[in-house]
Amino acid sequence: MNILALETSCDETSAAVLKHGKVASNIISSQLAHQAFGGVVPEIASREHERLVVSVAAAALSEANIRKSELDFIAATSGPGLIGAVLVGLNFAQSLAFALKKPFVPVNHIEAHIFSTFVDDGTHEPARIPAFPFVSLTVSGGHTMLALVQDDLTYRVVGRTIDDAAGEAFDKTGKMLGLGYPAGPLMDKLAKQGNAKFHRFPQALLSEDNFNFSFSGLKTSVQTFLRDKPEPFVQAHLADICASIQDAITSVLVTKTLAAAKCFKVNTVSVAGGVSANSELRRKFQVACAAKNLALHIPRPIFSTDNAAMIATLAHLKLQRGLASPNDYNVGAFAVFTPPS
Repeated sequence: MNILALETSCDETSAAVLKHGKVASNIISSQLAHQAFGGVVPEIASREHERLVVSVAAAALSEANIRKSELDFIAATSGPGLIGAVLVGLNFAQSLAFALKKPFVPVNHIEAHIFSTFVDDGTHEPARIPAFPFVSLTVSGGHTMLALVQDDLTYRVVGRTIDDAAGEAFDKTGKMLGLGYPAGPLMDKLAKQGNAKFHRFPQALLSEDNFNFSFSGLKTSVQTFLRDKPEPFVQAHLADICASIQDAITSVLVTKTLAAAKCFKVNTVSVAGGVSANSELRRKFQVACAAKNLALHIPRPIFSTDNAAMIATLAHLKLQRGLASPNDYNVGAFAVFTPPS
């Protein structure tokens, strides 16, 4: 089973080839044009995808050493995401599938993150694949969600952010500190040199009897903290402030996820999405899961951020189980993402 997959949900143009379940190529072109604006501009993202999608797909086929005629399926992200960006990859993939007379498989972007821990690039043994059922934390710039995942690939959302996503909290507070976009990786780097106890920022909903998250109050707290601080003070303590913000965000994510694992009596936890590349979040999960004797699965950073390998992997998993609906060229790209309840 050879699959070509496209991912264009935000500002990464990505194409990947899966050969018999293993990643043969995974090309990612990250857009730099948004840095001048301090965030992703949807129109620019769409135009950049249009400019890059053909060459990125060709590079994925070349690196995998496979001809288009040897493909069995074409897959692409069908949402959620920036709708103009999604449509570029979706329409390209559907058109290619139609021209090649190959089945097309639409893939939900968030579900692909959930199952990104199953991506097989030849560097791990099958035993490292999460055992069902497991609690999955998907944490990115646009989403923060906890789900209980079953072996038939169904899942139940048990918690989500009620306002802002964790990745947005990183980027927006980083912007307040004068850091470039995206701020998350920069804050992670600076925080390594700082004191996380420098200032205690709020950790919302920890006392609530649910698994939801909230990060809007954190952003307000950082803004209030910085309002009366002179610039020399902020620059002198920049690493400490970054460490304190990072500690507030990561502590909530770890605490809530482990509480969900305990509630649903599961022994396995997975963490995926762009924010799962954060080194402090990984460290805290490793320590906490080891203390609770829980198996922890986090994809390599290259498969944590938006990438087409995870799209191809979920298409493969669904095709194996007969759950995909190939040949559906009228996929609802405009449908609002509504996870199972």
